Amino acid sequence: MSKYKLIMLRHGEGAWNKENRFCSWVDQKLNSEGMEEARNCGKQLKALNFEFDLVFTSVLNRSIHTAWLILEELGQEW
Repeated sequence: MSKYKLIMLRHGEGAWNKENRFCSWVDQKLNSEGMEEARNCGKQLKALNFEFDLVFTSVLNRSIHTAWLILEELGQEW
């Protein structure tokens, strides 16, 4: 029997997050802290031996960029 794991992550910090502004569907980019958060998340997932078969994100740049940085750290680029 296969065992599945569902991992849900939030995107890294953007400029509006830092200002505590609600950005909803405004396509804000990650700031430098958000990029570092994503890389650190990838490093932690790698240390825990995670591997992914599928990755889903929203259509927003900050979500896609977060996923990309995490996958780079895991050595699992698309």
